[in-house]
Amino acid sequence: MLPSSTMTARGEVLQHMEGFLKSNMGTFLKSVEDSWQPADYLPDSRQDNFFDEVKVLRERAGNLSYDLLAVLIGDTITEEALPNYEAWFHELDNLNRDRDNGWAEWIRGWTAEENRHGDLLNRYLYLSGRVNMREFEVSTHYLINDGFDLGTARDPYRAFVYTSYQEQATNISHRRVGQLARTAGDDQLSKICGMIAGDENRHARVYKTFVEKIFEVDPSEMMLAFEDMMRKKIVMPAHYMREMGIEMGKTFGHFTDAAQRLGVYTSSDYTDILDSLIHDWKIEKMGGLTGQAEKARDYIMALPSRLRRVADRMPVPKLEYKFKWIS
Repeated sequence: MLPSSTMTARGEVLQHMEGFLKSNMGTFLKSVEDSWQPADYLPDSRQDNFFDEVKVLRERAGNLSYDLLAVLIGDTITEEALPNYEAWFHELDNLNRDRDNGWAEWIRGWTAEENRHGDLLNRYLYLSGRVNMREFEVSTHYLINDGFDLGTARDPYRAFVYTSYQEQATNISHRRVGQLARTAGDDQLSKICGMIAGDENRHARVYKTFVEKIFEVDPSEMMLAFEDMMRKKIVMPAHYMREMGIEMGKTFGHFTDAAQRLGVYTSSDYTDILDSLIHDWKIEKMGGLTGQAEKARDYIMALPSRLRRVADRMPVPKLEYKFKWIS
């Protein structure tokens, strides 16, 4: 728990940023009218050729490898747990939730854009004919019910470090699943994943901008928050993922093993994201820091090489797991 004086200062910083946030909202978010919708990328059930299109979709989905399908399902469950993520934002201190406040507008808009991701992937999986939808839905139910612990407490500074990281990770995962889908001959899924990855990339840029602006006015506290999140390590929001009858978090381990085998998201990607944040936030050249914050910066700057040494010694997981999601 942060001291009340620290939280008061954070509140002043966020209030200071609101004008910037509102004036750039048109860049940060797309209007509803200009946004893609899940129905744009799936067969239209009103049309006479609906079943023909579904047949083609199922034939293409049949070419996806077991690991690729498992990663796609895990990504979808992660996206479907959106109610957790919105609730988490509403628990953060100093984010004004008044309807006309810029932070409230961002949270609503971000949630609305993210909501399309799970809807689109869910319908694709249903139509593919390769997924035990009830087991998939059970895992989603569990994930929302179990919640998560991201290590941010109620601190918006830590939360924005987390989202800057996580949005880049989901962009990488969706983009690479799309690339593998195209290689397997499923151009429709490739396009779906590409659209979702595009959203995640834009959201990552926004959250990185929030942190950049905080660094301008409160560099030491922002640096300490960055260091704290990196010491804890950024956990994925689905880290409690499980299946029926499986201990909480066990299925997530198998899901990440599959992603590592495919090269969809690896420990090297984790370090590459850290490198990009250090570069984008100009951590090395940051001035005006307290002695404690200087030490925090030193830790952050040394961390990528340390993580790479660990990653180089990590073997690619060999154990293949039979998920209850896949028929």
